[in-house]
Amino acid sequence: MTGYGSASRQVSLGAGVVADLQVECRAVNSRFLDLGFRLPDECRGAEPVLRELVTQSLSRGKVEFRAAWRINSSSGAAKANPQALGALNQDRLDALKIFQSQVQKTFANARELSISDVLRWPGVVSEPRGEEEGWIAATVEAGKAALTVLTESRNAEGKALVGVLTNITGKMRAIVKTIEPKVPEYVAQYQAKLTERLSEALAVQEQAKSGTELMERIRQEVVLYAVRIDVAEEFARLKTHLQAVDTALAGKGPVGKRLDFLMQELNREANTLSSKSVSEECTQAALELKLLIEQMREQVQNLE
Repeated sequence: MTGYGSASRQVSLGAGVVADLQVECRAVNSRFLDLGFRLPDECRGAEPVLRELVTQSLSRGKVEFRAAWRINSSSGAAKANPQALGALNQDRLDALKIFQSQVQKTFANARELSISDVLRWPGVVSEPRGEEEGWIAATVEAGKAALTVLTESRNAEGKALVGVLTNITGKMRAIVKTIEPKVPEYVAQYQAKLTERLSEALAVQEQAKSGTELMERIRQEVVLYAVRIDVAEEFARLKTHLQAVDTALAGKGPVGKRLDFLMQELNREANTLSSKSVSEECTQAALELKLLIEQMREQVQNLE
């Protein structure tokens, strides 16, 4: 199931400097639980705790945590003392100046470094980093809050999907209710046609046999075929599986994998109905059932 949640926390970097940490948690559909983390180095220590939190809360979905931070420039320390936000490394600046001079001697058309280029150069600006424990605690707190928001959004989506699936099972029950009482009539009509055809075929091939023997042979063939095309069990199993679907949807906890199994069972019964069909209406009903089952299967992939 899809979902999104985000939360923010503040991390003290020392000297009154504060960093704003933003953690996002995203989830998309997946048959299994697949976790991914895109965290800055300062937050890496929180990954095992976040992983455990997710495995306790979710069982399906591709879930990804992302985190980013920036220094809060509006904090009192930043305004009172801008140098608290970071200090320039003079040795790195001197080395960078020498590098630039050497490059320009070799490449006369090389442009000079801009201020932004210099400030982005690794090691030129020494920023306050704070304590590792503070980063981990803030990341876990923000991640837990983001996961809660994500879970709530997934629950809302799940309730909507339950309504969709319940509507589909209602349509399937209506089809079964319409076609099941007509099946005995279809079978009787088909048996009458089969008896007539067998009588014509066997009368030509076995004229030496008496009429009683001939009718007994026809009766045996018709009975055997009637057993093969009997769909009472298929209808019974269909109704049982539909009830199991409704029960699963009405219950609590993860139901996705159970519904996956029930979709397979429903599809098996619909295929059997189609193969045993003795009328066009019965065949059409089986096709409609398969179409509805496929619609349910697509939605079930979104349920946990």
